[in-house]
Amino acid sequence: MTNSIPEIEDTDCIFLIGSNTTEAHPLIAHRVFRGKLKGATLIVIDPRKIQLTLQADIHLRINFGTDVAFINGLMKCILDNNWHNPEFIDERTEGFDQLRKSLEGYSLKRASEISGISVEDMVKVAKIYATSEKSAILYTLGITEHSHGVDNVKSLANLAMLTGQIGRPSTGVNPLRGQNNVQGACDMGGLPNVYPGYQVVTDDNVRAKFENAWNAKLSNKVGYMIPEMMDRLIDGSVKGMYILGENSVMSDPDTHHIRRALSSAELLIVQDIFMTETAELAHVVLPGACWAEKDGTFANTERKVQRVRKAVDPPEGAVPDWKVISEVGKRLGLNMDYSSPSQIYDEMRKLSPSFAGINYERLESGGIQWPCPSEDHQGTRFLHQGRFTRGKGLFHVINYRPPEEMPCADYPVLLTTGRRFAHYHTRTMTGRCPTLHNEFPTPRAQINLSDAEKMGLKDGDLVKISSRRGELTTPVQPGDIVPEGSVFMDFHFMKANPNILLGTSLDPVSKTPDYKVCAVRMEKVIEQNSATQSITEG
Repeated sequence: MTNSIPEIEDTDCIFLIGSNTTEAHPLIAHRVFRGKLKGATLIVIDPRKIQLTLQADIHLRINFGTDVAFINGLMKCILDNNWHNPEFIDERTEGFDQLRKSLEGYSLKRASEISGISVEDMVKVAKIYATSEKSAILYTLGITEHSHGVDNVKSLANLAMLTGQIGRPSTGVNPLRGQNNVQGACDMGGLPNVYPGYQVVTDDNVRAKFENAWNAKLSNKVGYMIPEMMDRLIDGSVKGMYILGENSVMSDPDTHHIRRALSSAELLIVQDIFMTETAELAHVVLPGACWAEKDGTFANTERKVQRVRKAVDPPEGAVPDWKVISEVGKRLGLNMDYSSPSQIYDEMRKLSPSFAGINYERLESGGIQWPCPSEDHQGTRFLHQGRFTRGKGLFHVINYRPPEEMPCADYPVLLTTGRRFAHYHTRTMTGRCPTLHNEFPTPRAQINLSDAEKMGLKDGDLVKISSRRGELTTPVQPGDIVPEGSVFMDFHFMKANPNILLGTSLDPVSKTPDYKVCAVRMEKVIEQNSATQSITEG
């Protein structure tokens, strides 16, 4: 997030797109509700009627996968009505002339036809967002998990810079991270192109610094993204894989492809706290410790580094992850003789300028947001004040590209996926909690009432859903949550996991798969009883 969580409740306009915030980020949703009570205009852009749409001042039911066309339409409205911020653009950005030129002939009518949002609504939303004193964009996987997710994110950045709604309190472009420490994993170098602190592996000086610190020779090549790794396991150019805390068999798209990839590995190591579907395929399973069973730090979605303290001992045989990794490293001849998480963290902060001022002693009194370059620095509540990291913010000309796979005659229904309130991802943990299981014990595919009536379906009836990759059977939940011609599925249950159906269309830059748009066919299951029992047991 460019800004901080508490700032959300003090903004004048909350522009929320591609985020089911109440179910996926309930604590942040609380801030949204408080902002609404303080007078903020809440704009929700989502194809589904999520809980927040009940509180929204404006809900725009955008067509799946058409965010770029819609955002370009907003920027066209802003420029046509002089609602942009010329002073901010002149002082803080570059590339504006190219962006403006690209939008000169842009048809609002065409943008409306693509996105499903009327020109009148586009003008209304553009004015509110652009002319409010403080407008904040919030988004999640509904923006990024597309074959053009990077375009979506760049378009939102364009919108914020065009209006000067960034670099100030209660503004900004704010992705809500999906896990308690996914930000921290990226901060610590859990990406194929950077070392800790987002220092790029292709920089000779950066690489030399880490080589000296670790007494090891390091590659100057960017590594593979997860989908690329899977493909290379199959073709044999990658021989082994070490998976830590990830249930790839259930969470990655095109499940049959993932099983084939992992089964092709000469060595598959899985480190986890439970025997997951992925761990069952491993040659070696290493038992890690969960968050309450170890010391360390987490960094949350607002870049705040916080202490995590051991509350209970892990089960017999389980070991904190840092110890497991250190022991593996030592057996590979690396100097990883660490005695504590604080020693590892201290090494990281000394090598990473953004974390240099954050030490364990300071964290005893509360979390600190990076960048924090020195021990007398208080941390950074919001980013880009006065200047962008690269100097000037760069506008990008982004043209709309439709999703890679759209409904057709053979597969006329659009499938989109996401989470439900009671479970997280593959239920590795939440599925073992009786209370949460009782809240949501079986899958439920949301379909529109109109589609249900045409197919003769009622709540709990079973349908077979097929794609070009596979098929599954699931109970349905008719209603008005999803538009006609679409189906929403969670991926919490193995026997009705929509990842079996999804393709492997990737964003060309981030390599993120398209979890949000897939063409499927839906058929009523005639023999209901036996199929229902099978799914319930699964």
